[in-house]
Amino acid sequence: MKRVAVIGSGFAGIAAASCLARRGYDVTVYEKNATLGGRAQLWEKDGFRFDLGPSWYWMPDVFEEYFARFGTTPGHQYTLKRLDPSYRVFLPGTDSIDVPARLSELVKIFEAREPGSGKRLQAFLKEAAYTYKVGMGEYVRKPSVSLAEYADPKLAIDGLRLRMFSSMRSRVAKVVKDDALRQILEFPVLFLGGTAREIPAMYSLMNHADLVLGTWYPQGGMRTVVDGMLRVAETQGVTFKTKAAIHEIRIDKARANGVLTDAGFEAADAVVAAADYRHVEQYLVDAKWRTYHRDWWDKQVLSPSSLLVFLGVRGRVGGLEHHNLFFDEGLDQHADQIYVTPQWPDKPLFYACVPSKSDDTVAPEGDENIFLLVPLAPGMEDTDEQRERIFDIIMDRLEQRTGESIRDRIVVKRTYAHKDFINDYNSFKGNAYGLANVLKQTAIFKPRMVAKKVPNLFFAGQMTVPGPGVPPSLLSGQMAADLVEQYFAKR
Repeated sequence: MKRVAVIGSGFAGIAAASCLARRGYDVTVYEKNATLGGRAQLWEKDGFRFDLGPSWYWMPDVFEEYFARFGTTPGHQYTLKRLDPSYRVFLPGTDSIDVPARLSELVKIFEAREPGSGKRLQAFLKEAAYTYKVGMGEYVRKPSVSLAEYADPKLAIDGLRLRMFSSMRSRVAKVVKDDALRQILEFPVLFLGGTAREIPAMYSLMNHADLVLGTWYPQGGMRTVVDGMLRVAETQGVTFKTKAAIHEIRIDKARANGVLTDAGFEAADAVVAAADYRHVEQYLVDAKWRTYHRDWWDKQVLSPSSLLVFLGVRGRVGGLEHHNLFFDEGLDQHADQIYVTPQWPDKPLFYACVPSKSDDTVAPEGDENIFLLVPLAPGMEDTDEQRERIFDIIMDRLEQRTGESIRDRIVVKRTYAHKDFINDYNSFKGNAYGLANVLKQTAIFKPRMVAKKVPNLFFAGQMTVPGPGVPPSLLSGQMAADLVEQYFAKR
């Protein structure tokens, strides 16, 4: 049996390992931390259970397709619930919009705020459905190892229809003028690590995922998805090793032949690195075998980092849904303080997740589990004083909009930002989502899935193809497994 070493046990790493083991490879996954799951960790304290990583479950078809590979379904692994409303958007003043699960209701909301926008929304989402079908069905599944993958004339035509060379901002401007409605349509691309001014309009596919396919919640939290994937991996025969940081990928005669851990050298016929790409290249691979130099990485556009705040609150908090977006301050000002003049924001937008609204297992009976997220520029100095300053700003607004006193009821509190992302995940500059999906970092312009000088060293995860997010990471792991298979088929 050919032996494959997989570095990292996040969504991409588990997916790659499971697919390879199913094909008969002897697969070992090495995880530097004490628990598996990459960024999808679980933290429990005093009866509160917090997802430390992803909290949105979009693109259910990607999960269904993944589990179907192994003869199972998401429904056999965890219980899914569609949220309605999908989320609440807080606007300036006292205004807010609940985004409903039913598209017909959303059209009415758009039409009421801006006459004529309902029909334009329907046309936009029809186009977004096509973009999703082609983008998710073809474009994002190409490993982009060679330009030849895009030589098909049909793909060129589709590329024009997908609006690869225009921005989401310009596309949305043709649908709505109302600022609140614009923000609803632009918001999903924030998951891709950029703003609507830079993200290609092709990613309107995210609007189809959001407004048509819907927002779902796995009971017990996103960690249950990882647990389901781990059960599948174990049935395939994958071996997992925790507290097994990799110190070196050994390369001889342009071939990776194993990995070095604290326990010693372990041989492998191929290596899949599903950890932070830059860390792997700059610290685990000898300089002569690297594809990219340090100065190249410094020129890349990273996704934001984040300040995360996990709160256990006694008693219920009214006025909030499961997912809440606080767009009560200017989006462009906050975005500029991430991408243009990096600094801790003055008037941050933020996201509040309250899973206890949908799940009575994540907090003691009658209490509230609240997770707050503020996007931040990567690479900044991360201090306790800045964390507390931002916490006070967003708590003032949270209490004002809910009309409730929350701070005096907090019994559990934990913050998490740049330093933690670096320490736990070797995250470059403490970024939270990988490389931004701006045009110059899309498809063939992303870091390669196959090392240029080492053909049996492969990469997967949010810093390579297809990009940030849980569904893309799932796809990335599967594509990496395909590339490993192709490599051995040629030998």
